[in-house]
Amino acid sequence: MRSPRTWPDAVWVLIKRRIPTSLFGRSLLIIVLPVAIMQIAVTYVFFDAHWQTVNSHLTEGLAGDVAWIVRSYDSDPSPQHLKVLKDSAQQTLDLSVALQEDGVLPRGRHASLFVTVDRSLQKALAGRIDAPFWFDTERYPAYVDVRVKVRAGVLRIIAPKDRVFATRGHIFILWLTAATILLTSVALLFIRNQVRAIERLAAAAEAFGKGIDVAFRPHGAREVRQAARAFLAMKTRIQRHVEQRTTLLASVSHDLRTPLTRLKLELALTEPGPRVVAMTRDVADMEHMIDEYLAFARGQGGEAVERLNVRAVLDAIGEDSARAGASVDVAAPPDLVVDARPKALRRALENLVMNAVAHGETVRLTAAQAPDLMGVAGVEISVDDDGPGLSPERYEDAFAPFGRLDDARNQNAKGVGLGLAIARDVARSHGGDLTLARSPLGGLRAVLRLPAAAG
Repeated sequence: MRSPRTWPDAVWVLIKRRIPTSLFGRSLLIIVLPVAIMQIAVTYVFFDAHWQTVNSHLTEGLAGDVAWIVRSYDSDPSPQHLKVLKDSAQQTLDLSVALQEDGVLPRGRHASLFVTVDRSLQKALAGRIDAPFWFDTERYPAYVDVRVKVRAGVLRIIAPKDRVFATRGHIFILWLTAATILLTSVALLFIRNQVRAIERLAAAAEAFGKGIDVAFRPHGAREVRQAARAFLAMKTRIQRHVEQRTTLLASVSHDLRTPLTRLKLELALTEPGPRVVAMTRDVADMEHMIDEYLAFARGQGGEAVERLNVRAVLDAIGEDSARAGASVDVAAPPDLVVDARPKALRRALENLVMNAVAHGETVRLTAAQAPDLMGVAGVEISVDDDGPGLSPERYEDAFAPFGRLDDARNQNAKGVGLGLAIARDVARSHGGDLTLARSPLGGLRAVLRLPAAAG
């Protein structure tokens, strides 16, 4: 029984789901996340240890000046004293004082962007003034409006905003933001350059796996160049191995066909008889087996990739099948194209059609565009027959080289068990695959999937 997942494991799983899957995203996260954390920490320390402290001192100073003005006016509310108080506040404290006779305090005020400033000023005024008061730090862009209830009305005091809080604090935030953007831009530039080198290496490896020889030069970081050079060395070794194998097979083909030709000639000159007929049939079987073995071992044979119209390829196979006495129904969109090696693709499809014709009376060859397993557009070519079919558990066994299917589908005397193996090898060499399924006709369906033509 599976043990319950602990909360640290659950948190870690949740974090892994949110982490970018691409190398570019993860590299960017590694660089940007520490910078962002550092900037946030610096900003917090600045506001907590410096900006708020400075603002607290400023609001305390303004609250003290307002309290002094209110007490001075309460001690002598005459017009002459009020005029002297206004002049003194303007000249020494840079405060504008006015009396609103019979005025009342406003009920609301504008919401401030910096809530801590309002809180600090509220606390400072409440600690210094016993009378009802009201203030607004956002009513005017450069001033703070403070009003205090007195006996004659409302005493209004207008103070410059820099008397309340450090107005240059936003510049610090602006510099931090600009520095973060600059660092992120530089990181994007360098990371993208390194990731592009890896992407090109992956594209070259994928193209080589499909038999496409593309020009590729190592570049990027030292480790990436080392991996690229290792790939190029591996590519050279594989190409040399394929060339040597092809040369060897050509020699074997020539050496084996020479004695077979002599045997066929001697049998042709021998008096007809049952034994001669049997020997002739054995020689033909041997020649057919050699052709099959060489075709399987030769694989692509260095054939170049071309852009092919799928409907044209299927029509040609259908016509060849008709000349051989088989009826094949063909259906495909006229504009469907793939990038493939013509002879290899044709041979794979011919093997599938021959297999279907050998085991069924009705054969259908269709093509359609369909998404592949990774969500990228692809092409599916299906070969259906109404034969006995195969049990699902034997589908993979059918692709084994030289393998034999169950008794219902191994009656082809010429078969050597390589048709499906060759077809799957061709499909995978193009970046696709070959799978088997139950056919709507009642027999076997072979689905050859290929990537759609690029651009």
